[in-house]
Amino acid sequence: MPEAAKDQKTVPKGRIHLLDELRGFALIFMVFYHTFYTIGYFFDHEWGRDVIHVLYPIGPWFAGLFIVIAGISSNLSHSNIDRGARLFFIAWIVSIVTFFVVGNESAIRFGVLHMFSVCMMLYGLISRLLKVVPWWIGVILNVLLFVLTIPVTEGKIAIPFLWEWQLPMDWYQTDFLYPLGFIRNGFSSGDFFPLFPWMFLFFAGTFFGRLAVQKKWPKFTYKSHIKPLAAIGKHSLLIYLLHQPMIFGICTLVNMLFGSKM
Repeated sequence: MPEAAKDQKTVPKGRIHLLDELRGFALIFMVFYHTFYTIGYFFDHEWGRDVIHVLYPIGPWFAGLFIVIAGISSNLSHSNIDRGARLFFIAWIVSIVTFFVVGNESAIRFGVLHMFSVCMMLYGLISRLLKVVPWWIGVILNVLLFVLTIPVTEGKIAIPFLWEWQLPMDWYQTDFLYPLGFIRNGFSSGDFFPLFPWMFLFFAGTFFGRLAVQKKWPKFTYKSHIKPLAAIGKHSLLIYLLHQPMIFGICTLVNMLFGSKM
């Protein structure tokens, strides 16, 4: 493989256990959220929907934490292109499976795995070019771009309460620009993380992660504090792939046994 296509990194000695623990914390919330979402919307129990309404405002914060950690961790990988390509394949297997299991409306068209895979491959291709940008400038620029592009699915970019610009409506009349966040009326996806805005949070993490490679993070981040959380965080992909089928299966069994009393 040509040198430019492979982003070799100097991996610091010792695992950064704090990243595993934070990733595990975010995963627990994800499982918790998806459990009540399944109860409320797939099994039609109102109390499940009530819990989701309470959790909904904080959901993006946990998703953001997970995405930033993924960006940071990309600095510690030997080949983001290979990892991204494998994840891209897995993501579309998930899309196919959800299409046949839960139907067209709830199928995952571009979920968090799709977004991660594209970001990993993109970072693998341009990581050498990004090195010319100081890490703190990269973080600030990407956070700003993240804020600007949050309302892309609504047809605009904006700075909240200060300024907004309407995007061309032609971008929202296609069936193939949804990975960027340009969605037409009637679009649905069981899990949706478009590149705009989420890729900018990922890349903010990649810039911040340079400090980890340079061993400039505080020493406590390399120490293990809560081992069960770290163990969960180390197996994030496996947990992501298995948790929803397990939740659905358990809910099906409980619903059969208790019905409306669930």
